[in-house]
Amino acid sequence: MKHYFALVFVLGMSQSLIAQNFDHKHSVWDLLLKKHVKNGLVSYKGFISDSSQLNGYLDQLTKVSDSQYQSFSEKEKLSFLINAYNAFTVKLILDHYPVDSITDIGSPISKINLARGIPWKKEFFSLLGKSRHLDWIEHEKLRKDFMEPRIHFAIVCASIGCPILQSEAYTPTYLEKQLQTAKLTFLKNPKKNSYDKNTNTLYLSKIFNWFQPDFTKKMSLIQFVQDGFEDTIKPDAKIIYNEYNWDLNELK
Repeated sequence: MKHYFALVFVLGMSQSLIAQNFDHKHSVWDLLLKKHVKNGLVSYKGFISDSSQLNGYLDQLTKVSDSQYQSFSEKEKLSFLINAYNAFTVKLILDHYPVDSITDIGSPISKINLARGIPWKKEFFSLLGKSRHLDWIEHEKLRKDFMEPRIHFAIVCASIGCPILQSEAYTPTYLEKQLQTAKLTFLKNPKKNSYDKNTNTLYLSKIFNWFQPDFTKKMSLIQFVQDGFEDTIKPDAKIIYNEYNWDLNELK
């Protein structure tokens, strides 16, 4: 019995040390992003050449247990989940590379894959002790556990229509600045969001349509996006949602 309790104590201490030693700077992922992401476009061929480093980082994420995750601060949790979503998305593309779009993953018909959300419902990794899919990170954790709508500008679904993948890892120390930068970078991209003051028409990414409840819990949608535009948007502006570009965000 003494040996049993000793083993339990040692295992408990080992898990505690793993939690304490987890790299919240996400250094490996940060270096990979700096090396293989340029202006939001991703060199998937570059990631293939550094697949051992990527797999090592993913292994670090996988080894974090749910109890260890619960010991993280809110900013540590957010950074962990955002980086996990983006890194496993890159892994998903690499597992099926070459592809023209993430929507090619699944059945031979991309429209079916998109309509059914097949790429995002595919369980291909383990996180917090169980098999997971990308939708679990986004909808069951990020959207459900945090009152932070800017996560939609931080997680990237490997598509041109998405917010850009930043060339750095999200970290607890700089998270607030990084989330705001991601939001403004996305809003200020005229190919995705724009305002015609002459016709009082606001053209927005479909992200604002798909997840509108996340953006309007504390204010109107126009108020939420206003800081991304130089012109003052009138409250009665007509909103038109742009077509979404699902082409792969590949650096060529």
